[in-house]
Amino acid sequence: MSTYASKPALIPRPAHDIYDRFNDLTVLETQLNNLPQEQRDKIGDVRFTPDSIEINTPQVGKIEFKVVDRQPYNKITFGTPSSPIPLTMDLELTPKGDDATEAVTKINVELPMMLRPLVGPKLQDAAEQFSKLLGQLAG
Repeated sequence: MSTYASKPALIPRPAHDIYDRFNDLTVLETQLNNLPQEQRDKIGDVRFTPDSIEINTPQVGKIEFKVVDRQPYNKITFGTPSSPIPLTMDLELTPKGDDATEAVTKINVELPMMLRPLVGPKLQDAAEQFSKLLGQLAG
């Protein structure tokens, strides 16, 4: 199993507030629509349901991340029901004082050794982009 982790993103909200926003992910879509057009263009085609995030990219196509586990105020795990390879994405939340939280996105995937050099950098970039997106939407 390979893990690709984002750099920590500091979000100016308490961990419980960020975690609570993930009880219904459609709230994030409303916040996405409130971002300036330039930022929305960088994010790309993202859709939300109460328990899933669907990302459509030209490089990979459509990927759905569905919430498969919630550990209150610490971690939310997303799985990919339609992925041909086992893949999970964890959002780890670490309180930093009373009104700030450090968020790290980790993508865990079972990749054959020969594919790691080809796919690994794209997964690392995906972890970074997801962390930035959450920082913008949850902050």
